[in-house]
Amino acid sequence: MIRTAQHSDRGHVRQVNEDSVWIGSIQQEYTLGIVADGMGGHRAGDTASQLAVQTIIGDLQGLEAGLSLEACRAALHDAILHANNVVFHTAQMDDSYHNMGTTVVAVLLRGNSGIIGHIGDSRAYLVGEEELRLLTQDHTLVNELLKNHQITQEEAAVHPRRNVLTRALGTDAEVVVEIDDIQLKIGEVLLLCSDGLTNMIGNQQIETVALAGIPLEERAKHLVALALEAGGEDNITVALFEMDDSTVELSTKGWEQ
Repeated sequence: MIRTAQHSDRGHVRQVNEDSVWIGSIQQEYTLGIVADGMGGHRAGDTASQLAVQTIIGDLQGLEAGLSLEACRAALHDAILHANNVVFHTAQMDDSYHNMGTTVVAVLLRGNSGIIGHIGDSRAYLVGEEELRLLTQDHTLVNELLKNHQITQEEAAVHPRRNVLTRALGTDAEVVVEIDDIQLKIGEVLLLCSDGLTNMIGNQQIETVALAGIPLEERAKHLVALALEAGGEDNITVALFEMDDSTVELSTKGWEQ
């Protein structure tokens, strides 16, 4: 019912890919997608993102069929909090993982309805013919300055501390998870990505490629290729979700809002 694609690359600068990505189905009813961008250096960032993704998958893979929107929202929220606990306590037990953490953006879809949970500056976008809409708000110092009208969008793009997070998964014992609901229509594409994509290419490029009339997997690869061509200064990860219009009657049986 939902077409999906994912692609990830370590980029031209980093020695390892500290991003992790996973897309899969649960109970043949839900689609789960996760992008995590690890931090803390070579070994720690890679470990943090993998632990986060594995924990969320493990918690949600037994999700019962037919759950309400409220129950699924709570399940995704709790799975991300559990991942925070796992990453935080792993770092406490091993000095080589000191201060490791990760961003996370995850979506749980049932038909055309979805729930997004996120921490950090990995993003979710809804791309349609009329607009590209950012569904998440970056938990960064620069975004706080923007919201308080202390800097402009132009200044934010080149701010020397634009990569400083105000919230991450696994760096503290407690964290707040942002949860949002979405509706995915025929002709729209849901994009999850790490900042290695959005720091390299603009909204117009994202929109053009996401809606291109080519297979979804090719669109995912093309987005990553554009970020690489623009410099590839970080790991780059994308996950794409699109309604299959050939099964529209089945696909639109999501949660009632």
